[in-house]
Amino acid sequence: MNQKQVFFFLIIVFSFCLSTEIFAQTSEELSGFNEMRLDYNRKGMLILGTWAIGNMIWGGIAAGQTTGEVKAFHQMNLYWNSVNLLIAGFGYWQATQNPDNLGLLETINAQNSIEKILLFNAALDVAYVSSGFYLKERGLRKSNLKLQGFGKALMLQGAFLFVFDGVMYAFHQQHGQEIPAIFEQLTLGLTGFSLNIPLN
Repeated sequence: MNQKQVFFFLIIVFSFCLSTEIFAQTSEELSGFNEMRLDYNRKGMLILGTWAIGNMIWGGIAAGQTTGEVKAFHQMNLYWNSVNLLIAGFGYWQATQNPDNLGLLETINAQNSIEKILLFNAALDVAYVSSGFYLKERGLRKSNLKLQGFGKALMLQGAFLFVFDGVMYAFHQQHGQEIPAIFEQLTLGLTGFSLNIPLN
């Protein structure tokens, strides 16, 4: 093996080591990125669960001590948040299932998925508030206290969920802006670098 071949071999080894180091760093950054996304979800589900439990206790006690519109308001809060509690529990459990070794494409898909879900939920929240307005107005027209109470409860719950989903989306959307920097590192690891070495 002559000097040029030895030099060329050393360059290949060096390039491989550099790429391996970049891949390792990128893998660590992806893991940290995914863990942060899941941490946001865990904290969000704890907030939702706390809201649900508080409303269920408040609604359960108040519904037994009131009548008419107010009773209906607290009853709907109790029913609604029993569902919220199930969603929060399942969502928290999902956020504890940290998949190992997510690649860049899988990470991007997971990030896009949570952002789309939150936007979709925000649209549903607007529909909840609108439904609450409708029930309230219908109750007023028909002098139906139960519908009025249900309508006010839907307006309250929809408004809370809209703020909740909006804040969650803002955190996730800002977090997602870190992906381009990780992608640039991965691109460097894939392309490496090249040198023109004369062979004669």
